[in-house]
This record gives sequence, C-alpha cells and structure tokens, in this order.
Amino acid sequence: MPKLGLTMTEGMVADWMVQPGQTMKPGSGVFVVETDKVANEIPAEQDGTLVEIVVPTGTMVPVGTVIGYWEDGNAPVATAISTSSDQQAGNAPATPTAATTASDTESSRPSHSLPTTASRHDSVAASGHGGSVASHDHGSTERIIATPLARRLAKERGLSLAPIQGSGPKGRIVARDVHDHVPAPQASSPPATNNTATVNSGYTVIAPTTLQSTIARRLTKGKQDTPHFYLALDAEVSRLVALRKEINQAQQSVRLTLNHFIVMAVVRALQLTPDANRVWSDEGIVAFNQIDVGVAVNTDQGLMAPAVRDVGNVSIGELARRLDAVAASARNATLSSQDMGTPAITVSNAGMHNVTYMSSIINPGQAMILGVGSIKGVFRPDDDGQPVLCQEMGLVLSADHRIMDGVSALKFLNTVAQLLAQPSQLLVN
Repeated sequence: MPKLGLTMTEGMVADWMVQPGQTMKPGSGVFVVETDKVANEIPAEQDGTLVEIVVPTGTMVPVGTVIGYWEDGNAPVATAISTSSDQQAGNAPATPTAATTASDTESSRPSHSLPTTASRHDSVAASGHGGSVASHDHGSTERIIATPLARRLAKERGLSLAPIQGSGPKGRIVARDVHDHVPAPQASSPPATNNTATVNSGYTVIAPTTLQSTIARRLTKGKQDTPHFYLALDAEVSRLVALRKEINQAQQSVRLTLNHFIVMAVVRALQLTPDANRVWSDEGIVAFNQIDVGVAVNTDQGLMAPAVRDVGNVSIGELARRLDAVAASARNATLSSQDMGTPAITVSNAGMHNVTYMSSIINPGQAMILGVGSIKGVFRPDDDGQPVLCQEMGLVLSADHRIMDGVSALKFLNTVAQLLAQPSQLLVN
C-alpha cells in the first residue's frame, strides 16, 4: 500500500484493474487506492505479470502492507508461490501446497498455481498519480475509461459501465454520468438493491459507503487526539467587498471571489508568521518549506479539502486560477494525491449559507482550520461616536495546542483579519 500523502496511514484497495496472470505495461493502471481524501489510480512502473492478489477489493490496510505480487519475467518460472514470499506476506501458510490451496479457496481461482519467479516476487507498490481508471468492464472487451468514483458508484448501484456515455474529456465516464444514467428495464432481472436496511420500528438504517466510514473514523480520531482550541473575531471587510467589485468590473480574465481573497490573506499571514506553517507528527514537529493552503469544497461525494500548492509567491490572479482548477477537480472526482498537498491549514468558507460563526474540526495531519461566516451589516461607532454601517465577517480559528498557544494563534488570526480589512496589501507580491 503506497503512501500518497504526508498524513496517510491507511488506504483501501478500491479496485484491481489487472487480474492474476494478466500482463502490465508501464503507465497502465494496476489498482486503485481510496483514502478519505481521494481515489488514486496506481500505475505499473515497468513490464510485468500480476502473480497474486493478497489484499482483495474493498479492504482497508495500513501503508506499507504488501497487497500483491508480480514478476518481471527475468527469472525462471516456478509452479508455486515460494515459501519465503509467503512468509513476507505475513498471512500465508508455511508450505507452497497449503498456500496454493488457501489462495484458491479464497479467490476461486483455477486449481493450478500462477507462474512466478523461483526466488522471489516483487510486491506491488508505486507512487500514485492523478488520472482516471482505465478498465475492462466484466463481460466486455471494449476499453472503458472512467474515474475511480464513477466506478465505485456504478458498483454500488449494480450498474455496468458499458452502456453509460461519458461526458468527461475523451469520453471519460465521470460521477455525474453514473448519477444521470437510467438503466434499461430488464424483465427477467430482480430489482436493484441498495445499501439500506429498513427497520420495522419506523426508521431506516443506511449503510455508509467506505469513504464515509473512513472520513468518520479519521475525523473522530482527529478530534480525540488533537487538542483543539478556538478563537473568534469579526473582520471588517467593507473595503474588501468594494475592491473585489471594482476589480471584477475592470477586467474579465479572472473573476475574483471573496474566497480567493480569504485564501490569499491566509497565505500572506503564513508568510508573516512562519511558525504557523507547521504540523505535529509522531516523528516531531514538521515545518514546511513551501506554503500550501487547503480549501474545503462541497462535492457530490461529500466535503473534500484539496490544496492550492506552493502559493507563497503568486499573484492573487494566479492563486484564483489554481484554486478554481483544484475545486473543479474535486467536484469532478478527478483529484490526484498531489492535489492534496501538505497544508498546515484549511479554509472552510460557509458564508454563502447564512451562518455567523463556524467552529470546525481540524483535518488530521494539519494544525489549523479557519471557519468563515457570512458577511453581516453592523452599526459601529466611528471616532466621533456616530454610528457607521460596517460589513463584518465572522472568523473562527480552530488550532492545535501542540503547535500554537493562545498568543501565537491570535497573532495569526489578527494578521488575517488585518489583511482583509486592508485588502490592497493582497494585490502586492
């Protein structure tokens, strides 16, 4: 199981794209890893043949676990799995005959052993990259291109990908295509089942998806293990609202949103308070050399938090382009592990949902999350004591007390608020 990010500790084998006995080519997909953040297709790094699947589809295992074996054809072929590789896998019997029997029983493979090298097997492991799943739908020889999320949704709904028309690039099937697909009626087929179990006492129990279960488990652990504390203030944003409107009227190349300015203010605050760009880990305090900022994005599969990466020295226009691109990837379920970055903080903007303050749970592996509320009109006294209508935005910083104390966290939060109150500073590199 490859490690696809700094904070990844476990992953689920969401799909095997190659079956034992099938060959692999460099760059072709071998299996799909799903974490609480992203589904990633793992490619082959060289020619070879998949010999054995150790971890079946749908199984969650720790990073570093051997999930399968492959051979490159450069060693003599044996008729059974070697005892040494069985012991390396950690869960196979001691003798080749027993290993073959157990393997055949578990996976219903043919009775003969798969070819493998006499001396050893290479474990399936690779560094992930973004992209879509290239697979063969069962019962069809036509190559089908689909995102990992689309494949999972189709599997959960009992749908074949073959009749679904893809709306993504080069005909790729994306999640919305599965959502919109209406299967043809089949008189002889039983009605499709779903993940629900109705209880007679007046309620329905719905089985969560694997992704939902993983998110729930990690957030619960993060809340229990991370000593949260919370700081709140109101940022004066009257000038920010006016500046954004003026810039958008003056140019059409990039439409700036309030969220672009908020993320840029966080970037500048991290530059001014570099001790905030750190996270706690089992090995010690990790200080990042570049600035990544996570951004919460609402998607069909739940709330995702990809990052705008290495934005310490970019203009607000470039930051806006990067943020819009990664948010689109999140909504289209095409995020890669690189899109998650290594942020110390995530911005969660719920201002469009009419909320004054929002105290958020810190994402595991990060040190802060900034909850952003709606803009409210409030009368405040000016220097002469006369009421002036101001536009204010509620900010709540959730911080990890292992990394920051009250003073350092307040310094960071007040820096963000000051930059939003004087937004022209965000336009100057």
